[in-house]
Amino acid sequence: MYTNERVLTNKQSCAKAGHVVLSPVKVLWVGGMILIAIIGGWYTFSLTVLFVFIITTSVILCFGHSLGMHRRLIHKSYQCPAWLEYLFVHLGVIVGLAGPVGMIKTHDMRDWAQRQQYCHDYFGHQQPMWKDFFWQIFCDIKLTYPPTFNIETCVTQNNAYRCMEKTWMLQQLPLALLLFWLGGMPWVVWGICVRVSISIIGHWLIGYFAHNHGQRNWHVNHAHIQGYNVPFAALLTMGESYHNNHHAFPGSANFALEKGQLDVGWLVLKKMETLGLVWDLVLPKHLPKRDELQRINL
Repeated sequence: MYTNERVLTNKQSCAKAGHVVLSPVKVLWVGGMILIAIIGGWYTFSLTVLFVFIITTSVILCFGHSLGMHRRLIHKSYQCPAWLEYLFVHLGVIVGLAGPVGMIKTHDMRDWAQRQQYCHDYFGHQQPMWKDFFWQIFCDIKLTYPPTFNIETCVTQNNAYRCMEKTWMLQQLPLALLLFWLGGMPWVVWGICVRVSISIIGHWLIGYFAHNHGQRNWHVNHAHIQGYNVPFAALLTMGESYHNNHHAFPGSANFALEKGQLDVGWLVLKKMETLGLVWDLVLPKHLPKRDELQRINL
């Protein structure tokens, strides 16, 4: 059975009992980014800044969110030098969702909740789309009987990660200054505000579809929420949209497990492996057998 050693539970721990509360931090941070993106994006649009948006978003989502935060920091699905991990995680921070510890807690809480027999609709994106958007973008969940976290000291006591966690919003500044120097305020608007807004909204949107609609090859018995593969978003998400595969094999560095599936993140990792930058890439065959995992075709 799959377990997460970071999440500590007791007999009272419950993934269902709780309430959703408005988050002032999210309202100001995400709301501010979206407002600047809409107004500033309209007045500064050009093909050049569109190109800046596409390049910065692609690089940061691939190396930062997918390879850095998700596959390395959270799941340890490959090994790499410390300097490369720090670089990738920094890029993951400037996606704009949270700092390293915040991302681990958010991911692992949702992961734990979805594997319970019952969980709050917040964790499974089970409310109507408009309501789930508001919940995920502007709110937090407060469980009545939450689990506790035991995040590894190599993260919590690491000076680089502690700095990133405390200043995760300010981590945008180095890139913002570089963009301003290269192209002025239009580059900042599109390389920071539009990018962060689209990344956060896109993260929610893929999460919504990946827990409600799509194709499945695997069923996790006794789990309240199942993951779905969303093939049309595979390229945009660097392979992250193969979420049914990920629910089945969370520790795998490769999300494209079936014929015809494309995982750009995995292709990048394989290329980096040939260059000696990463090693010990984890695949499903390397993971412990899960008795609760059932092969299906839906």
